[in-house]
Amino acid sequence: MKANKIKKKLSNMLLAFRAEEALKKVVAKVIADHRRSGEPIAIWRDGKAVLVHPEELAVHEPKCKYTTTKEHK
Repeated sequence: MKANKIKKKLSNMLLAFRAEEALKKVVAKVIADHRRSGEPIAIWRDGKAVLVHPEELAVHEPKCKYTTTKEHK
């Protein structure tokens, strides 16, 4: 029973990692599209929705790498 819980938790974690990567790709694409068209992007800043020109935005990679171990196969 414990092995199934570990396997399910690992599976959910992997799904979260894949979802985060997909979100990063979409955000980068949206920023690139807005840079080409020159249209501002709506973002949430200090509790308010504001329009920001895409040239003011920078896409940053996370400072840590997410990894999984092979122990929980």
